Amino acid sequence: MSIDLKMTVSGCIRVLVAVTAIASLPFVLATANIRLGTEILILLNLAMLWNLLAGYAGLVSVGQQAFVGLGAYATWMALVWFGFPFWIAVAAGALAAGLAASAFAPFLFRLQGATFAIGTWVMAEISLLVIANTSAVGGGAGVSVPARIAREIAPDRAGRESAIFWTALMVALVVLLSSYLLMRSRWGLALTAMRDEPTASEAVGINTRQVAVSIFLAVAVLTGAVGGLILLAKLRITPDSAFSLFDWTAYTIFIVVIGGIGRLEGPIIGTAVFFTLRVLLADFGPVYLIILGVLGIAVMLFAPKGIWGAVQTRTAFSALPVNWPFRSIAIQPNLKIPAEETKQ
Repeated sequence: MSIDLKMTVSGCIRVLVAVTAIASLPFVLATANIRLGTEILILLNLAMLWNLLAGYAGLVSVGQQAFVGLGAYATWMALVWFGFPFWIAVAAGALAAGLAASAFAPFLFRLQGATFAIGTWVMAEISLLVIANTSAVGGGAGVSVPARIAREIAPDRAGRESAIFWTALMVALVVLLSSYLLMRSRWGLALTAMRDEPTASEAVGINTRQVAVSIFLAVAVLTGAVGGLILLAKLRITPDSAFSLFDWTAYTIFIVVIGGIGRLEGPIIGTAVFFTLRVLLADFGPVYLIILGVLGIAVMLFAPKGIWGAVQTRTAFSALPVNWPFRSIAIQPNLKIPAEETKQ
C-alpha cells in the first residue's frame, strides 16, 4: 500500500471512529443535551463549509445565510406541500440552495475580493426580501412545521431529536470526508494554488473560474441541507431567523478564525471553544459577546493562524493531514546533481 493511500485510510479511520462514538450519544444523553448536540453539529457544518469556501478556495462570503434560509424554506415546502419524508425534504432544500447559487453565480463571479464579499451579502438580502414578501410561505410572519409532520419524524420528542441529531452528524461526516479527500486530490492542489496565486494558477493551465464556481455550488448545496436541519430542529422559522447574518455567518466566521482558517481541524477546535464559552458565560448577558469579540481580536493578533495553527506550528502534528505529499516532494535528501551541471 502506498504512503498516500495509507495516510488517506488512516485519516478516514480516525474520523469514522470519532463519528461512531458521537453517534452513540443519544442513547445515553437527556433530550436537552441531544438538542444541544444538534446545535453544535449545525454550526460545525456551517463552519467547515465556510472554511472550505474561504480558507481553501479564497472566496470570502458573508452571505451564506442566503442558502441556509432558502434550504430551510424549501425543506418546509417539501414537507408541507408535497408530504415528502424529512430526509428527502432536506435533500430538496439542498437542491433549492444549489439552484439559487447557480442563478447568482454568473453575477457574483464578475466580482473579486471585497466586492465579492459584498455581493454575497446583497444576495442574502435579496433572498430575504423575496421570502418576506411571499405570502405563500408566510411572508414576514414565517412558517411552522405542523404537529402531524413532527410526529411522522418520530412519535415522541426524544426520538425526533435523535433522528435530527443523527442526520446532522451524517451531514458533518459527508462534509468532513469530502473536504479531506478533495484537498488530497488534484482539485485540492488547484484550490490552494488558486487561493495563493490566482494569476500564476491560470498561467499553468488551471481554470480558476471553473474551480471556484464548482466549490461555490457544492458549498451552497450542503449549506442548504444544513438549513433544512435548522428548520427541523426549531420547527418554526421566520425570514429574519432563517436569513440571520449574525447566527449563521458571523458566528461561523468567528469559529473558523479562532480555530484556524485553511485547516480541516480548525472548525472543530473553534466550535468546541465557542460552545464552551457559551456554556460558561451564559449568565453574563451582553458581556458574553464582548468576551467573544476580545478573544477573536486576541487570536488574530497573537495567533493569526488560529489556535490549531499555533499548535501545528509548535508540534508539526496534524490530525487530518492534507499537504504531506508536497512536503515529500520538496524534501529529497538523496537528490544528486549531475557533474556537468556542477561545472557550470
